[in-house]
Amino acid sequence: MTKVWCVRANGGQYADHFVHGAYVGIGWLEIAHDLSGIASREDLYPIVHAAYPSVTSAIVIGNSVGQIARFLLEIKADDYVITPAADTDWLHYGQVGKNPSYFFAAGNDGCPYQHRRRVVWAKERLKRGDFSVPFQNTIRSSLTVFAVSQGDEFFKVIGRKDLAPKPVAQAFDPYHLVIGQVLQLDPKEFEILIMHLLTALGFEGSEVTGKSGDGGVDVKGELDVSGLAKIRLFVQAKRYKPGAKISASVVRQLRAAIPSGGQGAFITTSDYQAAAAAIAIEPGFPRIGLINGNQLVDLLVEHWDDIPEEFRDKLGLKQGLVLA
Repeated sequence: MTKVWCVRANGGQYADHFVHGAYVGIGWLEIAHDLSGIASREDLYPIVHAAYPSVTSAIVIGNSVGQIARFLLEIKADDYVITPAADTDWLHYGQVGKNPSYFFAAGNDGCPYQHRRRVVWAKERLKRGDFSVPFQNTIRSSLTVFAVSQGDEFFKVIGRKDLAPKPVAQAFDPYHLVIGQVLQLDPKEFEILIMHLLTALGFEGSEVTGKSGDGGVDVKGELDVSGLAKIRLFVQAKRYKPGAKISASVVRQLRAAIPSGGQGAFITTSDYQAAAAAIAIEPGFPRIGLINGNQLVDLLVEHWDDIPEEFRDKLGLKQGLVLA
């Protein structure tokens, strides 16, 4: 079965090297020799111990061995790899070359990662925001090499539904059911629900600020990341029926309402036109995160216990977001 892997490029620093050089690579710079003869995970333990003699933790050694073994032994020809770009809104993706695809490089092309595998990269990049919240959470893993469990979603996005497992027949669409319940809220109730969701996500001082139909900021809040960084977020929250697509002009209008130093978010029950997605991340302007209906449901599932009881009762849903 074709799998999907994520291989990081040091925060995207070497992503362009990967793409232009038609490979993906890993570091572990102290292991500066060819590993093509490795046949099992156990073969790596003495090599890692010798390269890092000061590391005595079995957990740390095992973590390194696990990631190197995945890169060398578990990634197969024709599997897909994802590498986040330096601009984290984008993902590069490609397909692993035919075995043997591993090779040891001199590392003189500007990328110090000498352990490499050949990859045929796609010409286009993927928007991280086009994926579900669970997929985006997976991509945020701190590991250098890991399998992406939402492979079926990835295959659908790149137009390879033939590689996705055939879905199990369902009596209903759970996303459609939840959106249907959310659409029963009036505009102000929906804005208040989004305010509670921001609070559940860790934003402080979240409050509803807008008026129904004003086309501006509806909710705002501030996220303090343990004193390391602060994000002032200005949100437009709009209910639209499934199938509707929000235009670029609507997103541009929100952008004009974001104060200096702030960021924006547009949260809806429907979806966005491609031009709207481009406006949201246009260089030189405040970034606007776009959350569509399915992603909103993902966030509600993840933070349902933190939503006030009166809203859970109002929506008529219980844990797992099924009808109560």
